[in-house]
Amino acid sequence: MENTNIYGIVNKVVGNINPAGDASKDYIRFSNLVDMCELVEMLITDIREVSKNKDRYEYSMKKAGKYADDFLKRLNDEKP
Repeated sequence: MENTNIYGIVNKVVGNINPAGDASKDYIRFSNLVDMCELVEMLITDIREVSKNKDRYEYSMKKAGKYADDFLKRLNDEKP
């Protein structure tokens, strides 16, 4: 499955997270934002677990661990 498909599916399931400036809509969108943040937190936790393999001697484990570690470093380097 392509990443854009996964992204689209998650957005459809969670719903819009951008506030509209309308209290009746923003109540729901804030709830969607909380759901999205909780999902991202769980995904990052999973990625952190994989990153622990970056120093393994098994090629496939090291490859996955290094990719996850590099991703986390890029994530930390990005400024809002």
